[in-house]
Amino acid sequence: MKKIINKKFKNNEPWFKWLTRELNSYEAFQDFDSGKKPEDVAEEFISRNSSAISEVFENFDEEDKDTLDQFLKLTECEMHVFRILEKQIALRKKIRFVDFKKRKK
Repeated sequence: MKKIINKKFKNNEPWFKWLTRELNSYEAFQDFDSGKKPEDVAEEFISRNSSAISEVFENFDEEDKDTLDQFLKLTECEMHVFRILEKQIALRKKIRFVDFKKRKK
């Protein structure tokens, strides 16, 4: 599996660990607050990390392709979970709770 040089810690690490760490530390919400779309934020992330990403792709092998495929499936699954939660929250706001114990006098 392709590794990438982690200059901060002066060692090599698998590219997917590097990618996860970099994405988690990327301040995407600042970009969202400024009105950028998720696609634009992703393009900015790729642009900022282009040299490291190029290094990863130099010797990308079948194992790396499988890892990327698994990441894509996991990300798609996470998106569906968040959408379901979003719908459930919206439904909760629409439901009115009736207290049947209270009787009109």
